[in-house]
Amino acid sequence: MVATESETELEISEEAPTFELPGVDGRFDLAETTAPAVLVVFTCNHCPYAQAKFGLLNDLAADYDDCLVVGINPNDAEAYPDDSVESMEASVADGEVAYDAYLRDERQDVARAYGAVCTPDPFLLRRDGDGYRLAYHARLDDALNPDDETSEVYVRDAIDRVLAGEPVEMDPGPSRGCSIKWQA
Repeated sequence: MVATESETELEISEEAPTFELPGVDGRFDLAETTAPAVLVVFTCNHCPYAQAKFGLLNDLAADYDDCLVVGINPNDAEAYPDDSVESMEASVADGEVAYDAYLRDERQDVARAYGAVCTPDPFLLRRDGDGYRLAYHARLDDALNPDDETSEVYVRDAIDRVLAGEPVEMDPGPSRGCSIKWQA
């Protein structure tokens, strides 16, 4: 396990790349989504940093009707079998993962388009006309390590601001997690 801090190619207010990916419950197409906000989190099954955020992401999906929580697993499943579609399906079936969508980025094109580098790596998108713009790309909360206790949930504040039509001006620092397992 190597901890990596997230960086991005996207700038705040820049148009977010659209994507269509297969998921545990069917295909998801960002271009067909009309939610006021979408939290896209590059995540996976095997990383302890990502596992530590399953509960938070499940809570966000349950608590916000106007913000979709979309997990995207970009990892090389051949090298990391715990990140296979079958393992993703098992995580959803047993309730460990209860996001609005859990998607597979097998070719890793979406992760590259967003500039994601670690799991979890969150990108909060704000609806703008027919598309989305990046509103927030930073830590989910203040628990930087898998065993740390959370005292502040930054992403909740960010979602609330997006849904209120306000700018998200906070920057608590980059997300931290396992590096994305890129295909050779």
